[in-house]
Formats: sequence, structure tokens, C-alpha cells
Amino acid sequence: MDHQSYQSSSSDQNQNFLPQQFSNNFPPFPLSETQGDDWNLRDFLSVVRRRALVIATVAAVVMVATVYSSLKQKPVYESSFRLLVEPLNNENKLPELASSQGSSPSNPNLDYESQIQVLKSPELMTSIVRRLQRDYPDINYNYLVNSLTITRLGETKIIEVRYQSEDASRVKNILDQIAKAYLKYSLEQRQTSLRQGLKFVREQLQIMQRRVDQLQKEQQTFRQKYDFVDPETQAQQITDQANNLSQQRQVIDQQLAVARNNLASLQRKEGELAALKDADLYQELLSKLRELDVQIAAETTRLQDENPTVQNLKEKRESLLPLLTQEAQRFMDTKLAEATTQVQALEVQSQELAKVEQQLEQKRKQLPVLTRQYTELQRNLQVATESLNRFLNTRETLEIQVAQAELPWELIQAPTQPENPASVDIKRSLISGLLGGLVLGIGLALLLEKLDSTYHSAYVLKQKIKEPLLGSIPFEKHLQINQQHTSIPRILAKPIPDSLPGDISEPRAIAHQDSSSYSTEFLEALRVLHTNIQLLSSDRPIRSIVMTSAVSGDGKSTVAFHLAEIACAMEQRVLLVDANLRQPVIHELANLSNFWGLSNLITTNLPVTEAIRPAPFMKQLSILTSGPIPPDPTKLLSSEKMKRLMEDFQNSYDLVIYDAPPLLGLADASLLAPHTDGILLVVRMEKTDSSVLKRALDSLKTSRMNVLGVVSNDHKQNSAY
Repeated sequence: MDHQSYQSSSSDQNQNFLPQQFSNNFPPFPLSETQGDDWNLRDFLSVVRRRALVIATVAAVVMVATVYSSLKQKPVYESSFRLLVEPLNNENKLPELASSQGSSPSNPNLDYESQIQVLKSPELMTSIVRRLQRDYPDINYNYLVNSLTITRLGETKIIEVRYQSEDASRVKNILDQIAKAYLKYSLEQRQTSLRQGLKFVREQLQIMQRRVDQLQKEQQTFRQKYDFVDPETQAQQITDQANNLSQQRQVIDQQLAVARNNLASLQRKEGELAALKDADLYQELLSKLRELDVQIAAETTRLQDENPTVQNLKEKRESLLPLLTQEAQRFMDTKLAEATTQVQALEVQSQELAKVEQQLEQKRKQLPVLTRQYTELQRNLQVATESLNRFLNTRETLEIQVAQAELPWELIQAPTQPENPASVDIKRSLISGLLGGLVLGIGLALLLEKLDSTYHSAYVLKQKIKEPLLGSIPFEKHLQINQQHTSIPRILAKPIPDSLPGDISEPRAIAHQDSSSYSTEFLEALRVLHTNIQLLSSDRPIRSIVMTSAVSGDGKSTVAFHLAEIACAMEQRVLLVDANLRQPVIHELANLSNFWGLSNLITTNLPVTEAIRPAPFMKQLSILTSGPIPPDPTKLLSSEKMKRLMEDFQNSYDLVIYDAPPLLGLADASLLAPHTDGILLVVRMEKTDSSVLKRALDSLKTSRMNVLGVVSNDHKQNSAY
């Protein structure tokens, strides 16, 4: 049955639900995503409020168990003894060794936590248990250790041993045996273990010393063999040598290029003439030749060629020409020889530099290998040295501890027989029980919340389904009382009393009260829902909607019923159609008979005016009940006559609301939706399963139905948003 119970809610829950298209100007929720931490805390407090009964029950059970166990406890006697485990003047002993270890008087050498564990160990306690079993056969190791408490008194050098039992004399006897055993241990076992450790350390010191000496010799041999100081210095030397050789090679190459150019120039005619300009003897001979040419030319103009003077001058000239040629040849041979020698010398120097560079390159390539070997050798030496130093420090520390162990522990407070039982701290037990109960209760509440797949707030619903949240309806307590009445007074004398009835398992009439009986938050929630539906479309108003839910019991019928009342109160002509031909409810809510209705209109020629009746409490509201339940509702809702009726309804009224069956498992709502402006889905807080709702929305998306939005229903005060 599709009724629903509602609970009251704060007004801020109902005044912020606007369509998605208005979300930019009017955010539907006052809490933004940037306030996630605050919301987490608020969500946790909401869970605590919802599960307060579970938490209180668990806490009460734990408290009762704690009180009961405290009152039923038998009297327990307790006594103790104290041991001074280090001498008070140990700071003045072996000061040089102590200072060499860097220890200060304020830091004791004894590891008290480890020592206490040794005192409780089976190796030490077994002999004590064996002696105690002669007088107390029921004692074993586990029993003794569980009743024994060994602690260090603050930062002192005193160890306190406490023992509890129901027998006062037994407490003293057991503590006496334990004290004797501990004092004996302080002389024998503790000193023996220290000497064994010292012997082991000394043996290891010899091994580590030989290892360090061997590595030092290997390092020295390596440096001498490869002339290796350290990787950085070696790399820098190779780099500097490479730079110097590169500079020398550049100078030699430049000189070699100049020498080769000079040699090639001397081998050409132009170069030969240029070189002969620097030959003094050649130039002197050439000057004489030119003087003879001038004289011959002058005498020829004056004398005949056969003249002895002219012939004499010509003979001198002819004798001078071989000398000039010989001098030129000699000079050029000398120059060529010098140039060739220079080129050869520079080439030899270049080859030598190349050999040196090649050798340097080999060293550079070999440097990473040598560096790795040297680094590994250096690391091994460092590790060996550190190990040697640690063993040296350990040896000196053990020597100090051995010297201290020569002095036995001192019993500064002997065990006494207790006279009065130890008092039970009831207050502490109660506080512990209360805290434990709260922790267990909260843990159980969080577990139940984790297993709960329903929605508890409109914010979570909005975030999960990603659909417009058009309204949030709170619970109205007055409606619970009205469920017991069968007569329905008029709900609206002035503005309609916006109310929703509570959840009922069977159809029954629900009485309405005057609007003044309902809270402002409840009335405003319904008005906001109606307003948001009208604001969904800006180009044309919403004329018809299908009201449905994922499953039955979410309150879709009562939401549809009171939404129709709200629309009428806002001066709209409204028709409420009970399209639930399987389990009709609207006639129960309106206190009308269901002898004829929608099924009769589809299957017979019943006039529409006779089937549609005004609501007895509001004449402006027209209601079409479902009529007799047909054998095949799906066939009737998919008929052509139903489509014509829906078209006529939409043309005749300002708003037509169809109350349809649930979505899952039924096709009724899907048959009606294509002929309306869309579907309005009702989700009940703390009832509707999230997986069921997701399947319903997926089915709507698959069939491409227009989902106008979602109405969150049945909000509680502690989860209102």
C-alpha cells in the first residue's frame, strides 16, 4: 500500500530545492563541496543521533557487566619489594671510559625495558616456579607472570616487583622467593652474559683489525701502481693535460698549415719571384743586367751593332745571364729545403702530440674502471673502519657494565605480609566501562550504518542520483492521529492544509485537519515542491505529470494527493487521476467510493463527467478514481482510448496528476509517461533502497523517459538538511 509517514523537519530543508536550471543563482544546498570536512563531522553526528538507541543499549550492557564484575570481585591482597639495580655512585667509576663513550651521568647504561622482560622470561622464572610448587602446587609459569607486575619507578634506578593473590601469607612467601632469585641472578646470570658478550666482542675486534690493515695495504698498492690519489684529483689532472695538449695541437696545426702553404707557394712561379726579391746577390746581378741593357740600348742608338763597344757590352750581358740563373736556382733550392724541413719538423711534432693525446685518452677511458675499483676499496675500508669503531665502543661499554655488574643488586624494600586487601577502584572501572561501552556502541552503530543502503538526507540523495531535487517533505505528527479516523473534514477553508499521512499497511481513510494544525515547515515544503515543478520549463508550463516511486510504500500516492490540493489552492484547475489499477489508494485518501472510475472510462462508454468527481473537502479539486480493478491493467493503460483520455484531460485542466504504480516489475508508469510532461519520482528517506532506486532510474534512462526530478520524503528532524 502506497501510504507514507512523515516527520517534522526544519524549515531550511524545504526552501532551497529548486530545479537544476536555477542552481546557479539559487544553490539547492547550503553546504558546498569545499566544506567536506565539516560535512563529515556533521554526518557522523547524524549517525550517532540516528543510532542513539543502539549506542545507549550497548553502553548500558557494558556498564552493567562492569558494575557486576566489580561487585563480585573477591578481596585481593598485594605486596611488593624494591631492588636498587645500579649503584648510586656509578657515575664516578671509570670516568675516562665513560667520557670516551660520550655517555652522561643522566643516561643509565642499563636498558630497563629489556631487563624487565628478562626478569619475566621463562628461563629465569622456571626455577622460581619449581621451588614455589613445593608449597603451592597450583602455581605455574603463566599464573605467576599474570599476577606479577614489574615496573621501573620513574627515572630512578629502582625496580619494583608487585604480586597479588587472595592469600596474604602466600603473597609474602612468593615475593621472598622471587627476591632471592633476582638477587642471585644479578650476581651470576647477568654477569656471565656480559662476560660472554665481552669475549665475543674481543674476538671480533681482532678479525676487524686484520681486515682494516689488509684493506689499507690494498689501497696503498693501488695508489702506487696507478699513480692514483683520488678520483676527483685524477680526473682533474687528465682534464688539465687534455686541455694543454689541445692548445699545443692547435698551435702546431696552425704552424704546419702556414709551412705547407709557404712550400706550395715556393713551388709555383709567383712564389719563386716573390722569394727572389729577398735574395741580395740575385738582386745585385739583376741590377747589373738591367744596367747593361740600358747601356746597350743607349749605344745602339748611337752606334752600329757591329761596333766593338756594343759587342763588348753584349758579351758582358751574355756572361752575366748564367750567373743570374745559377744564383736564382741556388737561392730557391735553399728556400725549398728550409720549407720542407720546417714542414717535416712540424709534422713530427703533430704526430708526437697525437700519440700523447691517444695515451691520455686511454687513461681517461680507464679512469671510470679505476675510480670504481678505488671507490669500492675505499667503501670497504670505511665499512671495516666503522665496524671496528663500533666494536671498540661496544667493548668499552661492556667493560663498564661488567665492572658495574660486580656489585649485586640491593634489596632496599623487603616484601611484607599485607594486612588489608587492595581496594578496587570502582570509579575507574565505571569510567572504563562507560568509555568501552560508548566505543563498542559507536562501532556497532557505524557498522549498522555501513550495512544500511537507504538514504538518510536530501544532500546524500542529491549527490548519489544526480537528478534535480524538487522538494523535501517532512513528517507531520498530526497526521498520525488522523489515520485512526474514517471521516474526512474539509482540509482547506482558506489555503489548503498541506499534509501527508503516515505509513499504513492497508488502505484506510485519513482525516484532514485545518491548516492551522500543521507546522509552517510542512506547508512550505509542499508549496516549494509545486513552485519548483512549475519552474522546470521556461517555454511552456508543466500540464501533466506521472507520480511514481521505485517500490511501494514510498508515499507517492499521498504526495500526489496533497500536491493536487496545493495546486488547487494556487488557483489551478487540477485533475487527480488514480492510474494505479492494481492497488488504488486515492479514493481512500479522498473518502470517495470506487464503484466507477478510470477502468470504466476505458472499457465502457461511461461519460467522463460522471466518472470525474469533486473532492468532498475541496470542490475545486477533481478526482478520477481507479474504478474496479481489471484483470489486465497494462492492456487498459496502453489502449488508444487511454491516450485520447489523457489528451483530453491535459486540454481541459491546468494540471493533471497521475498516481501510477511503482516502477520496478511493472510497466504501467512507463506506458503513461510518454503522454505527459514527465515523471516525478518519490524517494522515502530511511526506507528506499539505493540499489532499487538505481535500477529504477536506469530503466527510465534505458526507455528514455523524461524524469522531471525527485522528491525526498519522510525527513526526520535529526537528518534534515
